[in-house]
Formats: sequence, structure tokens, C-alpha cells
Amino acid sequence: MRKLFFALITVALLMVPMLAGQKPKPHAASAARIARGKYLVEDIGLCGDCHTPRNEKGEPVKEQWLKGATLDFKPTVPMPVWADKAPAIAGLPGWENDAAIKFLMTGIAYNGLPGRPPMPQYRFNVQDAQAIVAYLKSLTPAK
Repeated sequence: MRKLFFALITVALLMVPMLAGQKPKPHAASAARIARGKYLVEDIGLCGDCHTPRNEKGEPVKEQWLKGATLDFKPTVPMPVWADKAPAIAGLPGWENDAAIKFLMTGIAYNGLPGRPPMPQYRFNVQDAQAIVAYLKSLTPAK
């Protein structure tokens, strides 16, 4: 009974800020979170495939990493909302953290619309979405 009482008190104390309508204080992006985001961007999402320009050999231009590119592929049938260009995502220009996290979790952008094909509608969990945003925000934006 005593353990149950202490467990309930602990849960109640942890919920006080949430119940009071306070947002948790944002934490500075840790090196581990940025590293996780880098892994997700580079090895899972393969974001560089579309968002990084390529040289004449088809290799990504590392100096332009995630700074936007013209897509070198098209759909086989007409698709009116197809995006011919992938925007710059290094530094996440024009994106607030919360909107970017929501986009990565739901596929819905800050304007209420889904990303245009061929952008996948990712369904990352909140921790992974936060890590991706931390990594992208850590990059130097395109000029």
C-alpha cells in the first residue's frame, strides 16, 4: 500500500506542469540527439538523395549537402502536384521546430497540406522527429 501511495504521489508531481498548462522547457540539442538525427536523415530517410545536388558523375556535392536540388527523376504518368525540386532542408529555413516535428510525425506541413510527391509522408515517433529537427537545425542553411 505504501509503495502504491508513493507511486501515485510521484506521478502526480510529474504531471503538475502539464496539468498547469506549462510547456516543458526546451533542452539544448545534445550531441547524442544530433547524432541520432544524422543517422535517421542519412541512413534511414536518405534525405540527401533528393535534397542534395549531384555532380556530373551523379555523386552528391558534399559542399551543398541538403541545400536543395532539382530532381533528376519524374513520374511515369502525369502527376499534377509532383515537385520538380527538393527544397533546402539544411538549417530548416522557414520552419519552426514544432511544425517540423509535426510534419515528420504526420506528413502534414505548417500550411495544413501534405508534402508534395515524391516526398514520403513519414510517421516518425516524437523522439526521432525531434532528433531529425535537431540535426537539420545544426546544419548551415543554404545562402
